[in-house]
Amino acid sequence: QVQLVESGGGLVQPGGSLRLSCATSRNIFSFNSMGWYRQAPGQQRELVGIITDTGSTNYADSVKGRFTISGDVAKNTVYLQMNSLKPEDTAVYYCNARVGTVVGGSIRWSDYWGQGTQVTVSS
Repeated sequence: QVQLVESGGGLVQPGGSLRLSCATSRNIFSFNSMGWYRQAPGQQRELVGIITDTGSTNYADSVKGRFTISGDVAKNTVYLQMNSLKPEDTAVYYCNARVGTVVGGSIRWSDYWGQGTQVTVSS
């Protein structure tokens, strides 16, 4: 059973920074990818960014240049460093891990989620 535990959320002023952590029960590069999603009230969950098992990263346009995903293999932890935060970044942030399994010649993807951590950007 995969466990993902997020921490680091809170209240921050516009222009401030926060670092979220996602601790896993497995080696972070045993997953095909790990990532961060967020969901604001009344809106759908959206991708913030991912890090693949090769170490490459991709980000949503809205956070490029401000957010950075990194991983610490020794600690089985993935981080989301958020700088220059804006009020529109306010949301519950979820950690995700994805694993692909070959079944009958095709890939079946399994997604695992953390419980979420609230980030509020407000003066």
